Amino acid sequence: MTGFLILLFLLLIGSPIAFAILLAVTGYLTQTPFPISLISQRLFSGLDSFAILAIPLFVLAGELMNESGITGRIIKFANACVGHMKAGLAQVNIWASVIFAGLSGSAVADTSALGRIFIPEMEKEGYPRDFAAALTAASSVIGPMIPPSIPVIIYALITSGVSVPALFLAGVVPGLLLAVGLSIYVRIKAAHYAPQHPRMPFKQRLIALKDAWIPLFMPIFIVGSILTGIVTPTEAAALAAGYALFAGMFILKSLHLNQLPSIFVRAMRDSSVILIIIAVISVANWLLTFSQVPQKVSEIVLEQVSSPWMFLLAVNMILLVIGLFLEGIAAMLILLPILHPIAMQLGLDPVHFGIVVIFNLMIGLVTPPMGICLFVSNSIANVGVGAISRKIMPLFLVELAVLAIVTFIPDTVTFLPRLFGY
Repeated sequence: MTGFLILLFLLLIGSPIAFAILLAVTGYLTQTPFPISLISQRLFSGLDSFAILAIPLFVLAGELMNESGITGRIIKFANACVGHMKAGLAQVNIWASVIFAGLSGSAVADTSALGRIFIPEMEKEGYPRDFAAALTAASSVIGPMIPPSIPVIIYALITSGVSVPALFLAGVVPGLLLAVGLSIYVRIKAAHYAPQHPRMPFKQRLIALKDAWIPLFMPIFIVGSILTGIVTPTEAAALAAGYALFAGMFILKSLHLNQLPSIFVRAMRDSSVILIIIAVISVANWLLTFSQVPQKVSEIVLEQVSSPWMFLLAVNMILLVIGLFLEGIAAMLILLPILHPIAMQLGLDPVHFGIVVIFNLMIGLVTPPMGICLFVSNSIANVGVGAISRKIMPLFLVELAVLAIVTFIPDTVTFLPRLFGY
């Protein structure tokens, strides 16, 4: 009880989640026969995994691609495909996120990289600045759904047995469904903001496709190498970083040696935030397991909920609320050791359940009061989180509709993995 009160107090005063959990665990250990030195042992053992190396490597690959000027090529290609439609630039914003998702696998990176370009450009065309910021944040949820995806790797690490390639494939259709849903909304509701542009000449579209082959090939290269069994997900992450470095320095020639130190520093900083959270949560999870908390919670839930669909509905409600206050990866690390065993006992497909969990928590990145992508978007738009939150509400409803489809029509998730034999 002491540990829980410490955790609650620290979260209420705004302490970083990792340090709040660490202090709560320390408080709990003082009431047990275990030595405090156990924390340091568990911190390191929580990171003692070959698969975890994929996280900093994918982060590095994303940083290298961003610095190489790939973002501009993505936008040019998306503009060639959908820029002539109603609400053309808004459509380009959404579909650029689809392509960018294949590079970074991070919603925050998507918001930061694309927001710097789209928010001012959409404002010039006549879109309200707060709407441009809201759309950029909302479409960033696509990033962790389409492979490569950092949350997918973390999910596979926690559950120990769910196939990473299967999860990668499973996220493709939900990501595309989300893009289609957002596109339909902006076509109906935002077309009056800006004039419709003529279709780009065929020759220019070919040039845009030619320029975009490097970013378009990268996700095919990564996922294809995993599916064919040539490499593991961790080795694929190393290949992705090597591919990004080679493409930036020798094909595009837009990346130079003097830029590498700052790129590596940013990648190390961003990776360290994720890895510290993983290490701390591994300590908390060990204590929960030792205290048999997951087993006790499972027994209580299974006594009350016998239907898999009722359980999924309850999980959606819980995760959407949790996502209001906790960052997605932290919430996943805390809740999955409890929720995953229950889902398996109810006979749910682990891949389907994984995508439902990830989708829920990624929506939390764009919902107030703690949505990280809202703050990143506002740091660029500077219109206030409140203004962006009001504009994002209809987009949030679109995301909920897609979440309902993904939750209650499992084939939208499991179709591609089955097609490839998973």
